Amino acid sequence: MEFFNTILSVVLHMASDGANAVLNLAPIGAGIAVFTGIGAGLGIGYATGKAVEATARQPEAAGKIRTILLLGLAFAETTAIYGVFIGIMLIFF
Repeated sequence: MEFFNTILSVVLHMASDGANAVLNLAPIGAGIAVFTGIGAGLGIGYATGKAVEATARQPEAAGKIRTILLLGLAFAETTAIYGVFIGIMLIFF
């Protein structure tokens, strides 16, 4: 709990600068936005594992499983790309 209080006090101190508050807090927002890559990586790994299990149980359905898997992986990767894009925007704009 003390860790979060310390982080909160640092954020509030950085935000108290007035006009430069957004510029001071942008790197923190960028760091948080990039964490979407962790979630996407975990989701992609989990989905791939389940697809392998499903294919092992029903090899005749491998085509349908692959199609659904690729669609799901595309959506998961898109969220990671959005997070990285937002992080870059917060840092450089």
